[in-house]
Amino acid sequence: MRRAAGAFSALSIAAALTGGWILIQPMVIPPVPIPLPPIVRPLPQIEAPLTGPIDRIVIDKGDRRLDVFRDGRRLKTYRVALGFSPEGDKTRQGDGRTPEGVFRVDRRNPSSAYHLSLGIDYPQADDRAAARAAGVDPGGDIFIHGQPNQRPDGEVLAGDWTAGCIALSDAEIRELWDATPDGTPVEILP
Repeated sequence: MRRAAGAFSALSIAAALTGGWILIQPMVIPPVPIPLPPIVRPLPQIEAPLTGPIDRIVIDKGDRRLDVFRDGRRLKTYRVALGFSPEGDKTRQGDGRTPEGVFRVDRRNPSSAYHLSLGIDYPQADDRAAARAAGVDPGGDIFIHGQPNQRPDGEVLAGDWTAGCIALSDAEIRELWDATPDGTPVEILP
């Protein structure tokens, strides 16, 4: 009992010195908040204008990307829109698919309904043979082109909207038009 009285006396003295009673409670530690990942906003990629001729174009349908090369070195990348049904290789007229394979720029149309256009040599012999065997028209008139002429310059249609072509902005097709000689290989990947 003496010990209890002594402990009580010590607490009373401590309380008097601190100006009040000390309440003994279990200590509650607040949970540590999980830090949120930082907001990452990609910096705009500033690429120099394309100058001089290119010697190869590679289009990656899955990434909606067109890369231009000279002497094996990638010079520039463009974002592109594809046919309205881009999955798979083009097999017939009206399927909305962009063809896959290796082609060449074989014509130009400065009076295109889609600003400027660079034609590729689709269909090729194997495309025509497969379509003939299936009893369908393989389609044709596949171009790398700009936006529809009735749209204001600088305005870009969203999503995949062409009938099977590859679309860029008007400024980008002007740049590509100037740098792409006839006969340039165009590889279109799935």
